Amino acid sequence: MSTAPTLLVTGASGHLGRAALDYLLDQAGVPPARLIATTRDPARLQDLAARGVQVRAADFDRPQTLDAAFAGADRLLLVSTDSLLEPGQRLRQHREAIDAAVRAGVGHVVYTSMPKPEPGSPLLFAADHYGTEQALAGSGLAGWTVLRNAWYFENLFLSLHQVLAGGRWYSAAGEGRIAHIARQDLAEAAAIALASDFTGTRTLTLTGSEAFTTREIAALVAATAGKPIEVVDVPVAALADGMRQAGLPGQLPEVFASFDSNTAAGGLAEVTADFQALTGRAPLPYRQWLERNRQAIAAA
Repeated sequence: MSTAPTLLVTGASGHLGRAALDYLLDQAGVPPARLIATTRDPARLQDLAARGVQVRAADFDRPQTLDAAFAGADRLLLVSTDSLLEPGQRLRQHREAIDAAVRAGVGHVVYTSMPKPEPGSPLLFAADHYGTEQALAGSGLAGWTVLRNAWYFENLFLSLHQVLAGGRWYSAAGEGRIAHIARQDLAEAAAIALASDFTGTRTLTLTGSEAFTTREIAALVAATAGKPIEVVDVPVAALADGMRQAGLPGQLPEVFASFDSNTAAGGLAEVTADFQALTGRAPLPYRQWLERNRQAIAAA
């Protein structure tokens, strides 16, 4: 009789990692003793520790912390980090985590990537995801699952205050479309992939069920907020300049502006059925997400 696997979630104090853990505990019914949550700051997860989850310190910039953090894990969810200020740092972090997973004898790694990260993508951090996917493929791990996650609906809140305050949405995305999906849906999908008995290798692209242009999104948001929004087309360089003037440091203006370049090139337009195939249900539609978040949107 086989022993039930021990499941590990990295970045467990972040939005996606924590939501995946909550799903495993509260919806999937995984016993806390079978769960490991890693974070740079274990103090932030004391409530999980109190429930019986093994909370461990892990810092991808300090690889010496990873062997002990990953010890005993059978399946591991590697949540991509948010290290974008230093070029190459994110990929180094992910490679260190994969190497540590191999040393720890982890049988399966689930990784959160992005749609179409292959060479040639206009998105400046696409190479981090593609490099990580290549590292997984060459790692010698018995199995892995790559979840190519579309952009969160929640990304709207990164700029919504400025958009509503000025009534203008500056965009270099043209008529490109994005098949957004709710972060909670992606967390559930990651948890399901982690807890599954799948042992091979696979790549899934998880998207919403519809893809919208920036103008269509702006119209939906304006109707929800009860405030007008005008989409103003600008070159990508001007978009980056505006972000720099707003105070974004380092290469972040160019990185965030490349979101629009990628959208314009069709990098996020694909709609797939992979989410439903993995979870057994359809993703939350954009209009329903907007309605659920109407109060927060109006107050932005």
